[in-house]
Amino acid sequence: MRFQIETSKSRGGTRYLPYAFTEQGVAMLSGIINSDKAINMNIAIMRAFVEIRRIALRQSNLKEQLNEIKQRIEEHDTQLGGIYDAIENLMDEKAAQRKWEDREKIGFKK
Repeated sequence: MRFQIETSKSRGGTRYLPYAFTEQGVAMLSGIINSDKAINMNIAIMRAFVEIRRIALRQSNLKEQLNEIKQRIEEHDTQLGGIYDAIENLMDEKAAQRKWEDREKIGFKK
């Protein structure tokens, strides 16, 4: 199995052709081939590269937004943990108070 952009350095350069054109390769090819069909295909391919670049930039923006959301969620988790601990403490205090009030009293009764 070999990579798409694999080259062999041991025998003097590239041994396998790449599976796809790069954006620069398409631009160079347009300078050589001058038929109408080739020009139209070149334009279509270049537009595809532009769209891919636009999507990649949008994805990086999404990545930043996801990281920001993740940080906010972690902060909220910490805050919620503090709230839950406070509620548990209040419930424990009330349970202890009820226990104290419901105990069987000893000694003189009024």
